[in-house]
Amino acid sequence: MSPVFRANPDATTISIDEPVEIPKNQHGRLQEPGREEDDELLGTDDSDKTELLAGQKKSAPFWTFEYYQTFFDVDTYQVLDRIKGSVFPVPGKNFVRLYIRSNPDLYGPFWICATLVFTIAVSGNLSNFFIHLGKPTYHYVPEFRKVSIAATTIYAYAWLVPLALWGFLMWRNSKVMNIVSYSFLEIVCVYGYSLFIYIPTAILWIIPEKVVRWVLVMFSLCLSGSVLVMTFWPAVRDDNRRIALATLGTIVLLHALLAVGCLAYFFDAPELDFPAPIIPAHNGTTVITKSQ
Repeated sequence: MSPVFRANPDATTISIDEPVEIPKNQHGRLQEPGREEDDELLGTDDSDKTELLAGQKKSAPFWTFEYYQTFFDVDTYQVLDRIKGSVFPVPGKNFVRLYIRSNPDLYGPFWICATLVFTIAVSGNLSNFFIHLGKPTYHYVPEFRKVSIAATTIYAYAWLVPLALWGFLMWRNSKVMNIVSYSFLEIVCVYGYSLFIYIPTAILWIIPEKVVRWVLVMFSLCLSGSVLVMTFWPAVRDDNRRIALATLGTIVLLHALLAVGCLAYFFDAPELDFPAPIIPAHNGTTVITKSQ
């Protein structure tokens, strides 16, 4: 007998040949591998460390410039990687977990929205110009009001919708335990990057073919909408089934209304009927010509 057992003869021994019993909760995790990717979003130790580090980085008072500077502390490679992730979403992967949670930013969403505003306004003016090109009664006048309308629409969507969604998720998180939660900054970041696909789409909307435009808007809507669905589905998956489906349906519906509304207002506006010019004849009568 070993000296160890002589000193403590009542010690319990475990045979190597005995099967190791897997706890039920551990066995459940093996059955659901898809949920393992959401562990960081459920408030585990790793996420607590991330929030602690984030709190250390943003410890400056909110009225100082240093506080807001942390929201723009991101390099070009991170922004390009997040843009690529929003344009080519990976099925079954969470956009926040892959790209955002380590360092959420406002730099990318701000400039994506600004670029989209001017792209829609300029492309809408060019589209109107090409539609009426060649008509003798048409005189091109730039519509600068489209810039302000596009800016109000895009920035209101990129900020107010995430704010409402964040408040709703916080409310549901207090009702249902152990569901995925996102910060307001992460939701704004997701919505901002999801709008990038509409920048090249708005440029292609200059093509004066309604069928092509609607195909483009449906394609872009599917790509950007899938990013939102795969991101926010873990946040409502464990909630009531009807509430979860209604939440995702509302997210997709608002996203579709933005795309369809921009296309209908800035590009598919009804053509104006210009009055036919009146040309006086030499014999004292007037001649009304019809525009082609």
